[in-house]
Amino acid sequence: MEVKVLLSVKEYQPGPQIPQNVWMTLGLPSRGTMLHDLVHEGLPFEYLERIASFLLVPRGVVSKAICVSPTTMARRAKAGRFNAVESDRLVALVAVFEEALSLFENDVAAATEWMSTPVRGLGSKRPLDMMRTRVETEAVIDLIGRLERAVLV
Repeated sequence: MEVKVLLSVKEYQPGPQIPQNVWMTLGLPSRGTMLHDLVHEGLPFEYLERIASFLLVPRGVVSKAICVSPTTMARRAKAGRFNAVESDRLVALVAVFEEALSLFENDVAAATEWMSTPVRGLGSKRPLDMMRTRVETEAVIDLIGRLERAVLV
């Protein structure tokens, strides 16, 4: 027998709000020519801090995930923007994190932990370490899709 508990409007207390749209939260277009132009121009350096804060990880973790050395990162900070390849990797990281958020029902901490932990379905690699190439990134997105559909083959 199912028991339903009804709360009055006065009793309901919403939990912490998780952003409905990762892209809007970061101030990035999720697709289209505006995103294409931003990537080609190079994302402004300030997006590094925004993305790191949203993913609940230090900036160094994000820079390592997108294959940017500390010396290159210092040059990018001085220039104020990333190059197109680095920008593309940042956008890919956001896209993968958005998928991980969906998998973990918008639980940012759980999605971040999963991204930072070796995953058997990825050859025991961390999803964060698989942002270097499009092939690796697609493998992470594919695995998330299979996990959502409970296809573990």
